[in-house]
Amino acid sequence: MNIHEHQAKQILKQFGAVVPKGVFGFTVEELLEKCKSLKTEKYVLKAQIHAGGRGKAGGVKILDNLSELEKSAKELLGKRLITHQTGPEGREVKRLYVEVSSNIEKEFYLSCLVDRTTSKIAFISSDQGGMDIEEVAVKSPDKILTTKVELSEEISNEACEKIIKIFNLESSSKNEAIALIKSIYKMFIKTDANMIEINPLILTREKKIVCLDAKINFDSNALFRHPEILELRDLNEEDPAEIEASKYDLAYIKLDGSIGCMVNGAGLAMATMDIIKLYGEEPANFLDVGGGASKEKVSAAFKIILSDKNVKGILINIFGGIMRCDVLAQGVVDAAKEINISVPLVVRLAGTNFKEGKEILDNSGLKLISAENLDDAAKKIVEAIK
Repeated sequence: MNIHEHQAKQILKQFGAVVPKGVFGFTVEELLEKCKSLKTEKYVLKAQIHAGGRGKAGGVKILDNLSELEKSAKELLGKRLITHQTGPEGREVKRLYVEVSSNIEKEFYLSCLVDRTTSKIAFISSDQGGMDIEEVAVKSPDKILTTKVELSEEISNEACEKIIKIFNLESSSKNEAIALIKSIYKMFIKTDANMIEINPLILTREKKIVCLDAKINFDSNALFRHPEILELRDLNEEDPAEIEASKYDLAYIKLDGSIGCMVNGAGLAMATMDIIKLYGEEPANFLDVGGGASKEKVSAAFKIILSDKNVKGILINIFGGIMRCDVLAQGVVDAAKEINISVPLVVRLAGTNFKEGKEILDNSGLKLISAENLDDAAKKIVEAIK
């Protein structure tokens, strides 16, 4: 789950990180009223959307006074901001954030994330922070340092010094940077975060280490332990189909292809998507119905897949383990009759009670295509939509 910058900074501040003073608002009037409490030479206005690249898209402005701020806020609020992360449709700006300006001497990059390959926590640091960090990664990989640390209650001073070595800081600023790493590490563990990114992390002319921007992603599977974080969820920033899927505990991610996928198990879902691409088409979604899907869950999955207008066919690929194929088959039949599926439907069943499941499908009267294995299923759905 992602949160907005102003929310991320509040959490960072709770764990001891230094962030610029700022206020947010859903209307221009609310924002201007709150800004009266800010003492600053210049105002930094930021669009709040769940996407990077706001600066290049005109979503960050530095303004001299409240009059300029009011004008720019009116232009920005309600605008569709298009960045390299939003796609061509962009994101509508529904809240704004204003913070005091900072005297920047140097910009750095810092992030912390789970390294699944080594089961460690990886810190990525660079002395080339700012809007073009992606370009730095491509053209100057030697400017980016990755430090992996073992999971423990706290991070060691030695590990902290390795992480910030590339910043080349003086002693006083170095101590502040070490304190920041420790607070970020503690926050990462305590909140079950997947990623914390600070770009840029700055050294001010006053030699202070400040988090000028912040992006945090949390492990959705751990949100039951953090109701205070779940309250920060902004449904306006999420795909409506993905929101609907979460109500039924379905793992759904919308993609840009034409073949809808309904699969049980994340690994099998990935393999299904891969083989669809192998045969020349693109998957319309990732959808894992889980190990114990009910008829209601299957019906909801169908409706979510078909809500995507790009879907020209559906491939159901089920390997019965915990989930019995006959239960899945009955759910497919009931759902198909209820919502009148009008696109080609290919079904591949294997595992527990697959013979009973196949019999249910064969006797359903539905126009569906049965497949013997995954390869056969992929071929048939690609042929069917053509």
